[in-house]
Amino acid sequence: MLSSRWKQFLDTRYFKAATLTVVAISFLTLGVVVASGLNWTHPSVAQTLNPTTPATVPPPEVRPGSVAALAAKLSPAVVNIKVVKMEKVGFDQPQMEIPDGPFGDMFKKFFQEMPQAPKSYKAQGAGSGVIISKDGYILTNNHVVDGAKEVTVTLADQKEYKARVVGRDPKTDLAVLQIKANQPLPVVPMGNSDQLQVGDWVVAIGNPFGLHNTVTCGIVSAKGRVIGAGPYDNFIQTDASINPGNSGGALLNMKGELVGINTAIIPNGQGIGFAIPVNTAKPLVPQLIANGQVTRGYIGVNIQTITPELAKAMNLPNRKGALVADVVAGGPADQGGVKRGDVITAFNGKTVEDSQHLPALVAATPINQEATVTILRNGKEQNLTLKVGQLPGKRTAAAKPVHPTAGKWGLELRNVTPEIAQQYHLQGEKGVMIAGIKPGSRADGTGLQPGDLILEVNRQPVGSVKDVLTKIKQAPDKDHLLLLVQRDNGKFFVPLEQQG
Repeated sequence: MLSSRWKQFLDTRYFKAATLTVVAISFLTLGVVVASGLNWTHPSVAQTLNPTTPATVPPPEVRPGSVAALAAKLSPAVVNIKVVKMEKVGFDQPQMEIPDGPFGDMFKKFFQEMPQAPKSYKAQGAGSGVIISKDGYILTNNHVVDGAKEVTVTLADQKEYKARVVGRDPKTDLAVLQIKANQPLPVVPMGNSDQLQVGDWVVAIGNPFGLHNTVTCGIVSAKGRVIGAGPYDNFIQTDASINPGNSGGALLNMKGELVGINTAIIPNGQGIGFAIPVNTAKPLVPQLIANGQVTRGYIGVNIQTITPELAKAMNLPNRKGALVADVVAGGPADQGGVKRGDVITAFNGKTVEDSQHLPALVAATPINQEATVTILRNGKEQNLTLKVGQLPGKRTAAAKPVHPTAGKWGLELRNVTPEIAQQYHLQGEKGVMIAGIKPGSRADGTGLQPGDLILEVNRQPVGSVKDVLTKIKQAPDKDHLLLLVQRDNGKFFVPLEQQG
């Protein structure tokens, strides 16, 4: 029996709290022992899980455990292309002037009988291609077959065929070949490159460095890349290994569909390759097969990118859209009511994100089809209707510096005389020629060049140096200037800003 003193101690709150603590520690120890045999989730992962939402496992088609089955099925539809081109020799044989006299005939006969250096030689090139029809049509890059005198296609089973260049499109760097085989050929089905997302897994198949049927795997690193390859740049960037010889090969999604044509690399770069989206090729292939070339839509505008400086100078709400720098007189846009300074924000209901986006939308529109153009003019949105036409080749500047100079902007200006107009092949243009740019001035580094014509100052036309100086003097904002400039056959806006 416990003494009354012990009973009193057991009934105290201190003993009860100590008991609860011992029990809690015991259960915690038991839990640690049991859990030590389980697979723990890494803390950095566990903290990101929503306790109310169970973690989902990506479906098998987006988790590339192995691409062996895909590679085995589609590699036979990716071919090796060998071309023979005639390259010009980089130098001419020197011409010697033989003097008259007793030894003249002897020297002439000697040089006439001397073997002449060849003016061209055979050069071999290689690339890849994708079979897109059972009857032998092959999609590849234009630069693989450009200038080719002979084209040979080798299949995965090492059978060789002479190929015919059916059609080429240098603007998108696409070409179609055809071979005549005795049996139906394996084909790569076309997918939808618009559905690709950054981070999606892709597989590249080609013939890098002549190594047939090389398979590499990676992800889509970016979309809509502009790399200066042409007017319709819209490349898929991938880190799937692409090397010389991969050009024209297949970029595939995990469903085994063609989503791109591997095209370009960055020299000395690693994990950076570019492919033409298959959705760019889809509407062009039928035209290349039927006509050998591509007929593109045309609306007759010169456009430029809206920079932060331009947006500020023209009071634009944002930088979205394509700024119209000029409208071709009598062209579809002119007839439809488009004016210089408009911002095209949509074409046929499709948003125009920037100046790179619009040409592809227009080019893909059938000739003579009516199109709705959404523009922003003076802060107000309008819809215009025009009929798409058919898409239809510099002037160099070496003007001597002539004063006067456009003040703090650093522009040396010159009136366009009949002699200057003839020298620079100007026909009907009215403007003021930039004869020079003062180094370190505000105009220096803006892209302006000697020989450019200034057509407008702050949206007002100018026809003489005096006009330019007057318009600058009358400008309400003395620290900002907006010029409309013509270079060659194109016009564009240039904002100038005086920095304090």
